[in-house]
Amino acid sequence: MKKNRMTLVRAFGFSLAMIGLCGFVYPLILTGAAQVLFPFQANGSLIEVQGKPIASALVGQDFTDERLFHGRPSAYRYNTYTTEEATAGSGGLASGSQNYAPSNPALAERIEKDVERFLAENPTVERQEIPSDLVTASGSGLDPHISVEAARVQVDRIVANTGLSRTEVEALIDEAVEEKVLGIFGETKVNVVRLNLALARRLGMI
Repeated sequence: MKKNRMTLVRAFGFSLAMIGLCGFVYPLILTGAAQVLFPFQANGSLIEVQGKPIASALVGQDFTDERLFHGRPSAYRYNTYTTEEATAGSGGLASGSQNYAPSNPALAERIEKDVERFLAENPTVERQEIPSDLVTASGSGLDPHISVEAARVQVDRIVANTGLSRTEVEALIDEAVEEKVLGIFGETKVNVVRLNLALARRLGMI
């Protein structure tokens, strides 16, 4: 009986020690290290303007202004919704995609609508020139990145609506290009949030 009691006490003590170590000490050490070594990433990669957070570099936005670059389609409109939608319960924070199969007619219909909208917004672009990422949604529906080609194909519209020269707009794209990690991982891409922030500053919008 005494031996069983000692075993129970040891097991209980070990459990408490592991709870304290794994549930409190370890997370606190990691949180503290992240705040010291990577404060920007640890706090949500927030982008601030005049001391106020306006976006996260990790989350896209539903840009519709013709003076700005547009991102990929999003099943959740990058979590944008009206006050009326929120009150009615049809709006809210979410991520994901519609997960349509390639054979699903609804996918073809949605893509065709996005193609037609893009062509209407960018009349100098031919259908076959539209990069695929501009009419296909990401898995999360929140991806802030597009390909370099997807940014360049919008240059004519930006130039026409802002009065900036093609050289100026292309220079902004070049400055916003993010290369592959270590030169081999991922894709060369452009963060639309950062690019539009630079463009807005150039236009005096912020």
